[in-house]
Amino acid sequence: MKIVKAIFCLLAVSSLGATVLPSARADEWNKKTVVTFSQAIEVPGKILPAGTYTFQLLDSTSDRHIVQIFNADGSHIIATILAINNYRLEPTGETVMKFRETPGDAPEALRAWFYPGDNFGQEFVYPKVRAIQLAQTTKEIVPAVTVDTLDDSAMKTVPIVAVTPEQKEVEVTTVIQTTPSVAAVANPGPAVAVKETEELPQTASSMPLLALLGGLAISLALGLKLVLKHSS
Repeated sequence: MKIVKAIFCLLAVSSLGATVLPSARADEWNKKTVVTFSQAIEVPGKILPAGTYTFQLLDSTSDRHIVQIFNADGSHIIATILAINNYRLEPTGETVMKFRETPGDAPEALRAWFYPGDNFGQEFVYPKVRAIQLAQTTKEIVPAVTVDTLDDSAMKTVPIVAVTPEQKEVEVTTVIQTTPSVAAVANPGPAVAVKETEELPQTASSMPLLALLGGLAISLALGLKLVLKHSS
């Protein structure tokens, strides 16, 4: 009964895993995150009032990181913006929003969004004019698009550059690490010990063993015959 019960429990766990894992993987893929801001913030092309919002990646066939921002329950889309990976930003084990400082009482500009477990940040791309202003104010390089307004189709093809505090445009990949370092890619994961099956050495022939077994069988039969004869 214990064996039957153990098998039943194993099947139940397997069934539960098959039910739960697909939804977990979906959330991990689009990085759906609900976040509450206590004050107004700036995102590319828009000011978000204080409140609760849902961030997630758009399911797009392009290789761009297109971020959608919804209201709290995800029923209304508020903004669609571009982002790029930045592997130089320090990773954390929890959801983190990083900002760029702005002068006076102006809302802080959202710089990057970290999804728990990612070793890179989703760094937001600003319109060029605004990117220049932010670069001058913060003394940091800011990724930018070369146009001020974008529709959904343009987001998949518009060039992305990096703007320096000196108002220079440079190739984004030369100043922002958009892909993992070679060392990180080449570094293998932890070694897993695999027990190999040890093969026994083969004997020259099995005939001697068969002969021995045959002799034992004959002796046992003769002994049994004698015992039965004496008993009768």
